[in-house]
Amino acid sequence: MSPTPPDALLFITPVCTHCPAVLQSLSELVKQAQIGKLTVVNIAAHPEQAAEYEVRSAPWVRLGAFTLTGAQSIAELRQWAEWASGEEGTAHYVEHMLREGGYKHAVAFIAGDTHRLKSLLAIVANPEANISVRLGVSALLEAYANTPELQAMLPQLAELTFHTDHRVRADACHLLGLTGSASACSYVAACLKDANEEVREIAQEALQELTAK
Repeated sequence: MSPTPPDALLFITPVCTHCPAVLQSLSELVKQAQIGKLTVVNIAAHPEQAAEYEVRSAPWVRLGAFTLTGAQSIAELRQWAEWASGEEGTAHYVEHMLREGGYKHAVAFIAGDTHRLKSLLAIVANPEANISVRLGVSALLEAYANTPELQAMLPQLAELTFHTDHRVRADACHLLGLTGSASACSYVAACLKDANEEVREIAQEALQELTAK
């Protein structure tokens, strides 16, 4: 069954130069059934609605759970609409926010639905991801140390300790240490024999964290 297309909410202003193009693109995506419904709000006419959504510039688009600002091509909007219909898009959206310096927005996005945490492992598993993005994702996950939300990801983190790239294995050990779960000990202990020195060191630190509880 095809995923349900996301709805879109667009805020525009009379003087916005990019608004007409974004409005036209979203309207076209509605015609193509890639967006379910489009609601357009003129900020000049309804400033109270703009305030409700904390809109500070136009065009401003809420596409499913994603918020996008500024000029967007129809190809970009089509891609975001596709991502908004499934779990895959969560990692892309968080990466987008972190690249744009929107860490606080990423924190709020994850807090709005902590099931989104699991999607961040796609970035953890990508050693070629932007370093600032990897650091941001690590911080997002660290904020859930010793919580059921992070503990629920233990099987996926354990699997990452077998990754071919040592950076991923090291990050997996670090995060396993933050789960606070005794079940993580065996996976971390196995990494004490890893071929990479950094992985061994982080595994030792993680194991101390786990056994100190």
